[in-house]
Amino acid sequence: YFLCTEYRTVSGVAGPLVILDKVKGPKYQEIVNIRLGDGTTRRGQVLEVDGEKAVVQVFEGTSGIDNKYTTVQFTGEVLKTPVSLDMLGRIFNGSGKPIDNGPPILPEAYLDISGSSINPSERTYPEEMIQTGISTIDVMNSIARGQKIPLFSAAGLPHNEIAAQICRQAGLVKRLEQSDNLLEDGEEDNFAIVFAAMGVNMETAQFFKRDFEENGSMERVTLFLNLANDPTIERIITPRIALTTAEYLAYECGKHVLVILTDMSSYADALREVTSLTDITHPTPDLTGYITEGQIYIDRQLHNRQIYPPINVLPSLSRLMKSAIGEGMTRRDHADVSNQSLDLAWTLLRIFPRELLHRIPAKTLDQYYSRDAAH
Repeated sequence: YFLCTEYRTVSGVAGPLVILDKVKGPKYQEIVNIRLGDGTTRRGQVLEVDGEKAVVQVFEGTSGIDNKYTTVQFTGEVLKTPVSLDMLGRIFNGSGKPIDNGPPILPEAYLDISGSSINPSERTYPEEMIQTGISTIDVMNSIARGQKIPLFSAAGLPHNEIAAQICRQAGLVKRLEQSDNLLEDGEEDNFAIVFAAMGVNMETAQFFKRDFEENGSMERVTLFLNLANDPTIERIITPRIALTTAEYLAYECGKHVLVILTDMSSYADALREVTSLTDITHPTPDLTGYITEGQIYIDRQLHNRQIYPPINVLPSLSRLMKSAIGEGMTRRDHADVSNQSLDLAWTLLRIFPRELLHRIPAKTLDQYYSRDAAH
């Protein structure tokens, strides 16, 4: 039995953070209920504990909070999200509340959004390919189940369109026995997609909703939308709620789940805004390139030439591709087909006189330009 105690000890407000004094036994990540003077109730989470002081991040923003009438109640619980198989085909806000005018979700369980770590030594090595329907990815940068891979992009590039296309076309690939043919498994009932958009504007949110609904992929998608004008703190819990939902669909419902998160830059900026640490490094590289198994590079020059999708193959990389392709997984000649495009490029370059190839290093030309290098 936990006795909830209300405190009226707000000592300061800083952005989305509220500082409380004289609090007995606050716990890290504990959920608190904040009641304003006008009766409005908001939720928050303990971000830092120092003796009897607690720093609370408020999910709905701190506007209107004062130190005279505001009361804070510590619940003793961590943040949990309701999950259910009925979440497929539904649209939620960044806090996991339905926003598609549909009926309420009847939860089958309430799960801690912080989750628990997986023992790496007990994990099955990724050796099964996910087909995206984009040749530059499937042929030359194949993605395996269980792999994390970012789309490196910039403002004005069609990363949202590519993410939506992957969501529409993605499917599992399994080998037919004693055959070089592939069986596309993407339409089976055991495949689902969890799509979370963080910090997007209303136009982008409408694009995702319209795209999924018009192309018939919405029935296998759970869509979370955190808008740019939503509270910053909500942006931090959105990917956690999405991943918790994905884990439930995978581990409890037996589904293969593809998770797509966009835009990690907005998530990283939100972390910088609410952090209580004195870390001067930027979280974007730590959350993308440093912890992933490769990258898909979206190139502005290709985009300016109206090439779609403008994916530059050479800077792109899939570190788990070698384990997910070849005989017994995709096709026996998959690796050869991937490498043949480079041979084809040199065949085209040899049409031009060597002295015109100014942008290619001399050592590279010495090694590959001669006709003998082709054999």
